[in-house]
Formats: sequence, structure tokens, C-alpha cells
Amino acid sequence: MDNTAADKATFKPSLGLFDSTMIVAGSMIGSGIFIVSADMLKEVGSAGWLLTAWLITGFMTLTAAVSYGELSAMYPKAGGQYVYLKEAYNPLIGFLYGWSFFAVIQTGTIAAVGVGFAKFGGYFFPALAWEDKNTFSLLGLHVHYAQLVSIILIIILTFVNTKGIEAGKIIQTIFTSTKLLSLFGLIIAGFITFKWNVWHLNWQNAWTMQHITRSDTGIVSFEPLLIGAALGAMASAMVGSIFSSDAWNNVTFIAGEIKNPKRNIGLSLFLGTLIVTIIYVLINVVYLANVPLVDLAFAKDNRVALSASDAIFGASGTIIIAAMIMVSTFGCNNGLILAGARVYYTMAKDQLFFKNAGKLNKSDVPEWALWIQCIMACALCVSGKYGDLLDMVSFIVVIFYVLTIAGIFILRKKKPDVERPYKAFGYPILPAIYILMGVAFCTLLIIYTPQFTWPGLIITLIGIPLYYLAVRNKTATK
Repeated sequence: MDNTAADKATFKPSLGLFDSTMIVAGSMIGSGIFIVSADMLKEVGSAGWLLTAWLITGFMTLTAAVSYGELSAMYPKAGGQYVYLKEAYNPLIGFLYGWSFFAVIQTGTIAAVGVGFAKFGGYFFPALAWEDKNTFSLLGLHVHYAQLVSIILIIILTFVNTKGIEAGKIIQTIFTSTKLLSLFGLIIAGFITFKWNVWHLNWQNAWTMQHITRSDTGIVSFEPLLIGAALGAMASAMVGSIFSSDAWNNVTFIAGEIKNPKRNIGLSLFLGTLIVTIIYVLINVVYLANVPLVDLAFAKDNRVALSASDAIFGASGTIIIAAMIMVSTFGCNNGLILAGARVYYTMAKDQLFFKNAGKLNKSDVPEWALWIQCIMACALCVSGKYGDLLDMVSFIVVIFYVLTIAGIFILRKKKPDVERPYKAFGYPILPAIYILMGVAFCTLLIIYTPQFTWPGLIITLIGIPLYYLAVRNKTATK
């Protein structure tokens, strides 16, 4: 495809409401729901507060999703949140989001989910088990075979998505449908084996906020928390639930490929986040109904789902959950890879990213953007720092969500005449509540867990000189 044809190529709308909903749900459900409740329990120390953390996260996610419906109807084109921030504020704010998205938010998530897929493959292939012996040296780095497999997975899914939106759609629909059915199956099985004695035991002191720790000798201690520390503990715990619930907005990045986007994007955001929120809350009920609290908090390698599955299915539980997680992470990564490249495409069209990222191939997808995303994600896989980076930017992700939803208020004053086929549900109350909750979450993280905040801010702020460099180059080429 020559450069002229590539510049004139446009996205082809080919995704319906069901496909869009599968992208929302599939991008949200990775490996987090199978793991993060262990660390959350260590922070909050009780069944009541664990479920409260998931319910608050679910409320925030649903509120944000129905609020984004207005923005997606106003700007039904590729780029999603990048476009909303640019239109509500200025190109710099949009670029800072796009830069953070490329530097770690999307690529780091792709890396983490890819390694999660490979690590759980260790239940079937011992060479992938996370042990020191399963490493080799590459250019001075100690690379684990699981990291190598994750890189191969990312490359394969990137290649598939360069062949057109239809190929990515088929994979997304198959794998998301499979994992949704599997999760509902686990929930049903968990309620069938509901252990009332375990449930009642776990709900003793259900509303006492406390840290749970275990010494090297195996002694478990419970440390009650005062109000200030309790709020910090809740915010810290919600880093896990928010990470597990993130990426719901990926469908907005591919607006140019969705049929009737003014209707279907907002509706798919609501349906997808509602389905996942219900699943997440019910899965945690199943955990608490089948496994004692301390065993959940200190599950081996934080794999709470494995502990629950062992209690539900017996010896075969480990294999069942490992297979579920591999299906889940495979489908999740496909959705992340498919959607992420569209942000870089839109930035490139604004001359704020590599020029080649703004071109479509003969299959009408941004192939170059897909491959640059692949390279960055693979580099994070090898570095082994993706997990640290994701913790650091959980704070930044929520800041950008808050800014985007605040953008609804700004755009209603700034651009009152722009067509709004759909208006934010519950406006102004629900969007305002989200903003307040998001600001409170970020403030508590700054105070009580600064290790989650300052590094993420630094990564984002590095984008400021990069933006002005891009603007200077843009001016010079005119």
C-alpha cells in the first residue's frame, strides 16, 4: 500500500453492539479477579470491607461508564479518552494521557496479562513455573521462559490484529464468551458447595478494619486500624480492584470501527461494566463462602481462585482454574492490543506521535501502531518491571478518569451546541459523586501509599517536554 493510499484509508465500521460489549468485558477481565483479593484482605482484614471495596469500585466503574456515554456520542471517532481530554481541555492534557497510555498504562497491562497467561501455563508445562531454574541469559538479562512465552503471545496477537478488525473480533468474541460462561459456572458451583460454617466464621468481626500479617513462623496477627489509617487501607486495597476493573474504556478507542457508535458505544459500556461488576462481586462471595479468611489472605502466590477451586472441585480444581485464567488472559490481551493502537493512530493524525502510526494498512487497521505497541509491551515483559509500573500508574489512571468526567461539565459550557444524542445518566449528581470519590481515592494514596503515586506522576510529567518537542517538530515541518 503506497503512502497516498495509506493516508486516505479509513476505518470500516464492522462491530455491532454484541461485539462492542465483548470488547468491554473481555478487556476488563484478565487475571486480577483470580489474585488481587488476597492482598486486599491483608489491607482491610475482613469480609465486609473486602466486599465493600469491590462494590465501591463497581459503582465507580459503572458511573464512569455511563458518563462516558455522553462523550462517546459527541465524539464517535477513534482515540476515545485522548480525544475527550483534548476537546475538553487542550492538546497538552490529551497528549499526557496518550503518552502515559503508551509508556505504561496499556503496554504495561499487555505485558502483565501476557506474563499471567504464561505463568498459569506452568500448571501444564513445568518449564513455565515461576522458578529460578526456568531462566536463561539474553543480552545480559535473566529471562524467564514465561516471559518468553508472553512475548510470543503478544507478537502472535499483534500479527492477527494486523490482518483486520474481523480477525480480532472473532478471537475476542470466542474467548470472552468462553470466560464469561466459565466464571458463571464457577459462581454456580461455588453456591452449590456453599459452606455455611466457613461463611459464618468469615463474617465474624466483618466490619472491623484491620491489617492481617503473618510472621516467618506462621503466626497470624490482626492489627485494628484507626479511622485515618483505615481510609488509607481502603484506598490501598482498591488499587487491586481498580486494576482488575480497568480497561473498560478500551471500546471508545475503536469508535471508528463500530456500527452506529453514537448508540452502541454508550450501551456497550453500560452492559459490559454491569456484567463484569456483578461477576466480580459474586466471585468474591464464592471465595468467602468456601475458604476461611486467613487462607484467602495468604493463598499461595495470592492465587485465591485456586484455593476456592480446590475447596469446590477438589484435586481437579487447580487445573480448572489454571485453564480458566489462560483463556481469560488470552482474550483480555487480544482486546487490549486491538484497541490500544487506535490511540496512537489518532495522536499521529494530530502530529503528536510517530507519523507512520497514523496510517492504515490494506486491511484498514493501524499496523505500524500495532507493532510499536508490541515492541514496547515486549520490552516491559523482559524488564520484569511491568508490575511495579502498573502499581505506580493506578493513581494516574484514576486522575485521568476524573479529568475526563469533569470534562463533561466543561464541554456543556464550552460547547453547548454540539449534538449530544445521549446525555450522561444521573448528571450532574453521579458524575460529581465519581469526581469526589476519585479525588478522595487519589488523595488517600498520596498520603498513605506514596510509592503508588510519585513515580506515576513522574512518568506522566516526562510527557510535558516530549509534547513541546513534538509541537516544535510539527511547526518546523509546516
